[in-house]
Amino acid sequence: MDQVKSSKPTYIGLTFGVLYGLSLRLLFAMDGAEKVGGLVTVSFLFLVPYAIGFIRVHYECKENSAVGFGKMILVSWEPIFVFILITAVTLLEGSICIVMALPVFLLLAGLGGITAGIYHRLTSKRKNGTLVSVALLPLLISPIEVNFIHFSKTYQVENSIEIQASPEVVWQQLANVSTIEKHELPFSITALIGVPRPIEASMNAEGVGAVRTSKWEKGVTFKEVITDWTPNKRMAYSFDIDPDAIPDDALDQHVKLGGDYFSPIFGEYQITSNGVGKTILHLKTTLRDNTNFGIYSRMWGELIFQDFHMSLLTLMKHRSEELRNTNTFVRL
Repeated sequence: MDQVKSSKPTYIGLTFGVLYGLSLRLLFAMDGAEKVGGLVTVSFLFLVPYAIGFIRVHYECKENSAVGFGKMILVSWEPIFVFILITAVTLLEGSICIVMALPVFLLLAGLGGITAGIYHRLTSKRKNGTLVSVALLPLLISPIEVNFIHFSKTYQVENSIEIQASPEVVWQQLANVSTIEKHELPFSITALIGVPRPIEASMNAEGVGAVRTSKWEKGVTFKEVITDWTPNKRMAYSFDIDPDAIPDDALDQHVKLGGDYFSPIFGEYQITSNGVGKTILHLKTTLRDNTNFGIYSRMWGELIFQDFHMSLLTLMKHRSEELRNTNTFVRL
């Protein structure tokens, strides 16, 4: 009987934490709630897990006021994992959003749990007023954020690779990319978390104004309009992406290319020589980030696009070097 009684706060804190998270997840995603809150906000990504952790440890400390800091963190994660599991099983969130949100969810839930634990140590009060105040934080701050705080920024991601082939051979690989077999692409973090792989690219013409159409897995197709065409040296383009043409199940809604929050806007390949018979192929992408997540969203943007860049550059390297070797063999 005592064991059942002592476990009751655990179940209450876990249940309330999960229900709280799911309630705000559904509320902020409702049609017509754009002026009240949103999922791609600091209020949801940071404050909701903080409140979930606070709720869980608040009830834990009601039963055991001597909870250690390590346990505060661990128990604060329990409702987070249940919440994430439910959103995954019910398809409320896709794998990409889950992977990107989980680190900050765990961090903020841990901080919320520690805050609740310290509060219980410093005060003898056991009223739920503080709990209610913490739970209301996202609801109070989110309307201010979505209506008055908007940080749109652009930044560039650039990578390069050394290729044992002439600039002319490398250039042949850029405009039209024949069907890419899976074994041609290296291990990729982006593919691991659910980002579709590139399949092929084709040009409708050559020169400025031509359109390069890229096709990825899961039916993802977008266009790149050529803005600079210098054979054997540089190919630059602007992205022309229709988010409505991208299948809903191809990319998570909140990271959809050309969507409201995150999208590439410009790109370019540049070919240079290192002076010792090798070619350097550079790939640069300019990204627009319309979230308020600051360095956190930029970290993920750079991670994803650097990983994607290296997959493409590695493909270009292997194909260029294979073509060079084939041409050399034919001449022999």
